[in-house]
Amino acid sequence: MRTCFNSLRKFWGVAAVAAAITVMTACGGAGSNADGAAEDGKKIRIVTTIAQIAEPLSVIGGDKVSVQSLMGPGVDPHLYNATQGDIGKLENSDMIFYSGLHLEANMVRVFEEIGKKKPTLGIGETLPKDQLLKDEEGNTDPHIWFDIELWKQGLAAATEKLKEHAGEHADYFEANKMKYFAELDALKKESVTKLGEIPKDKRVLITAHDAFGYFGRMLGLEVIGLQGLSTEDEVGLTDIEDTVKLLTNYKVPAVFVESSINPASIQAVIEGAKKKGLDVKQGGELFSDAMGAAGTPEGTYIGMYRHNVDTIYKALSGKGE
Repeated sequence: MRTCFNSLRKFWGVAAVAAAITVMTACGGAGSNADGAAEDGKKIRIVTTIAQIAEPLSVIGGDKVSVQSLMGPGVDPHLYNATQGDIGKLENSDMIFYSGLHLEANMVRVFEEIGKKKPTLGIGETLPKDQLLKDEEGNTDPHIWFDIELWKQGLAAATEKLKEHAGEHADYFEANKMKYFAELDALKKESVTKLGEIPKDKRVLITAHDAFGYFGRMLGLEVIGLQGLSTEDEVGLTDIEDTVKLLTNYKVPAVFVESSINPASIQAVIEGAKKKGLDVKQGGELFSDAMGAAGTPEGTYIGMYRHNVDTIYKALSGKGE
């Protein structure tokens, strides 16, 4: 294995990550037998990119799986590059799940390469194309976890992949999935009811980048993101001025920052509105591309989603504590 890592150093760099995967695989990565199951007979080792996948799969997989996400709180998946440590985690896993739809743009080649060797699934790639949102340039919106029904479809596809890998636990995975989906159904109902109480002329959600399109579609909010679908997009002066004009016209009381995005552009909007005589508040921090810390409510998919709903409700309804 030392020879493998010496070879990795020769290959290392963003453009050569896929080559590094090939080197490690050729050197004989540990952990799987011919069927893809862990040699030691212990838990199925799953690696995901984002926690929005990892945490639900840990619930569905229960005590049959060990799940680890590469990207933690505050990490922007649009800009993320795989590290040498990530490559080791991927190689030593039994299964890999990522969001797809170009969310993890810098890791596409990694998944293509390692997917030749072990079960690897891009959840977004399994969804019906006619249910996906696109921007004006025709780019697909990858933030699919904000539509609970879409996310259930993606998690169902991941569950089927789990069943294929470990058929002896298929009934167990299915039972856990159905129990978890019942919780998601309750979350959707709660969210629709709560945000439906916001006055119609105040149902405008303004954030740092365009991550909440599915959220808005499901919950009846107009959504404005200063950046585009990817945080690689630039925020121009015109974007800020147009947003200030919208705030002035609608008298929107608050705008929101995101946990994984620099708040500077939102602050510029607040200051621009102030110059126009409009007192716009910073409504709070939302979780978009990353969840909260493990061990906190926001470190779970349901807790993260509920936090966003509560934060938006308090800021836009005028009924905040």
